[in-house]
Amino acid sequence: MTTKNDQLGETRMRITKLLGSAALALLPMAAPVLAQDAATELPPCDGCSDSMVIMSWGGAYQNSQLKAYVEPYQALTGITVTWDESSNEAIAKLRAAQEAGNMPYDLVDVEGPDSQRACDEGLAAEIDFDEALAPGSDGSSVEDDFGDSLINDCFVPQIYFSTTFGYRTDVAEWNGQTPDDICDIFDTATFPGKRSLQASPKKNLEWALVCDGVPADQVYDVLDTPEGVDRALAKLDTIKDDVIWWTAGAETPQLLADKEVVMGSTYNGRLFSVIAEEKQPVAMLWDYENFDFDGWIVPAGLDEARMNRVMHFLRFATDTQRLADQAKYIAYGPARASSQPLVSTHIDLGIEMAPFMPTNPDNMKNYLVNNIEWWSDHQDEVEAKFQAWLGQ
Repeated sequence: MTTKNDQLGETRMRITKLLGSAALALLPMAAPVLAQDAATELPPCDGCSDSMVIMSWGGAYQNSQLKAYVEPYQALTGITVTWDESSNEAIAKLRAAQEAGNMPYDLVDVEGPDSQRACDEGLAAEIDFDEALAPGSDGSSVEDDFGDSLINDCFVPQIYFSTTFGYRTDVAEWNGQTPDDICDIFDTATFPGKRSLQASPKKNLEWALVCDGVPADQVYDVLDTPEGVDRALAKLDTIKDDVIWWTAGAETPQLLADKEVVMGSTYNGRLFSVIAEEKQPVAMLWDYENFDFDGWIVPAGLDEARMNRVMHFLRFATDTQRLADQAKYIAYGPARASSQPLVSTHIDLGIEMAPFMPTNPDNMKNYLVNNIEWWSDHQDEVEAKFQAWLGQ
């Protein structure tokens, strides 16, 4: 009999294998022969709406979407795109819109676990990937190109990203030492100063358990027990007075730049921006980076014209070249295997992007994989418990 823990383990193994493939793809190799650029093959969109409302995350990530495929698509089609920067509230907003019978969003960017919840709740439309998406430029099928990042029938993957830590490199009180272990975030004696953590249980509970002695491959087994979440919260209690809690990914980079915190968690792409673009005295702590997928869901119930437009856009925006182009703007790994060898230099800075990718082998010596099924099953109850703990 297959247990839930067996299924969680199998999921981790599948995604770990996929991440390994992504890491190998970033190693030097001959450039593949590309098929004709999809931009020159974009067919007309008959019976399509002339506008879209896209929900995303704002900041550097949304800018990478804008530059890599939204603006190029607009140039080819002339449509209007309006942005809603509230993907951190996607599930609540989709629920409210569906209940009201008025869906303002055409396309929604979400993390993997939220895509599973949206799919399970009927908030997102199911998609025939082979029909809707372009094959890889190397001739690979959609299924082979995206692999196990096709985690459910509603989710169109875009990128791998990780949540990890940045720290200031000029803290005098550290006496020349720098954090190199994830558990240094709990060591306020050696590394005094405020930390910033996301006001969410995801990632924080996993890191807390690892730093309380739980092996990485047993974290979700422990969280599945009645005392597991309490154990993680007890570990977080040890630094709670030294934490500034964030809700938007831009906050930690700003807090680091303003010297309000000495270290903090955020998305690796945000840290790339503050280090490489803003030239702040900040470095990255890759130890036990926490991997996740990010991608698109299409709200259920769109009318035919809106659905036609969205699917026309998705075929363009998720092809091999467009996902590779996104990596010119931000240090997130493209979800397509055929895109990964095309990752090159930053479009403005001219620096190689591979060393900043979460899937770079040098950055993956220790890591966690956000377990999509576990969080889909437990998000609401654990979130409520975490928020109650925050308020104590």
